[in-house]
Amino acid sequence: EDTGEAVRQLQRRLGAAGYLSDAGVIPGVYCAGTRQAIADFQLDRGLAVTGLCDEGTWTTLIEAWWSLGDRPLMLRSPNLRGDDVAELQRILSRLGFDVGRIDGIFGSLAARAMRQFQENAGLDIDGVCTAETVMVLRRLSKMSGDGPGIAAVRDTEHARAGQPLAGRRVALGSFGGLTSVLEVLSTLLREHGAMLIETVDDEAAQQGATANLFGADVYVGVEASDEPQSRVAFYAVPAFESAGGRALAHLIERHMRDVVPRMTVHGMRLPILRETKMPAVLVTLGPTEVMMGRSQRIADALFLALTAWAP
Repeated sequence: EDTGEAVRQLQRRLGAAGYLSDAGVIPGVYCAGTRQAIADFQLDRGLAVTGLCDEGTWTTLIEAWWSLGDRPLMLRSPNLRGDDVAELQRILSRLGFDVGRIDGIFGSLAARAMRQFQENAGLDIDGVCTAETVMVLRRLSKMSGDGPGIAAVRDTEHARAGQPLAGRRVALGSFGGLTSVLEVLSTLLREHGAMLIETVDDEAAQQGATANLFGADVYVGVEASDEPQSRVAFYAVPAFESAGGRALAHLIERHMRDVVPRMTVHGMRLPILRETKMPAVLVTLGPTEVMMGRSQRIADALFLALTAWAP
């Protein structure tokens, strides 16, 4: 078992987030209670449930530390991230200001929406969310109701638009193996007029940045797993889900039934789904040695799903 100050710090963070109490936990030891708390946190946050504190889990735990009003929020590089940013996005979206998707990242759309809100509310227009701004936001949000917000409405409209596959900008990504699937899929897509970019970077942030810079209309990622259970995930958090991603995920599951039985569909907050600004899915398949022999059939199923998604 891991021990030391790093584990104590992890336990303090889990306790502050409401996932760990002193009972049944050995301070400074990565015990069964700590592992279960991590698994519970991962489940609630839409992460892969492993009970292990990987980089993505630790980053999400750090972001959970922040509540709206704890710090000024502004556009900077690197972008500010946290639960406070997500709460700000939810409120602005319900008030009718376009923040893009609710991802907990204070980017250019959030800054623009913040300035528009300040102008409408008669505040100083600087794009910075201060304690004063939060007070006004909370007061007005009580009168706005609990609707889905403009971000969800905009994403749903995009999902219903149905543009032809020809001319679509498609980003394909791979994490650890199964690049053969992307090779076959990219050939099929190019033959039907799609514009492509492929990325196999291990870092979700880099893959997301590549897809965003390309201006992709959709992102499809594949990865192998040691687990026999396969899944397809789309971006979803409690206050927002990608309608386009969800529709594509269900189409992929439908077309995969004869290739990868018992595939499941999940709304999740996986790093690559959060970093991409367009409808995105991550297809997690079984072990590489098993799936390599099905590369053609998997690629065919993904192509048919994309074609149905973009008629």
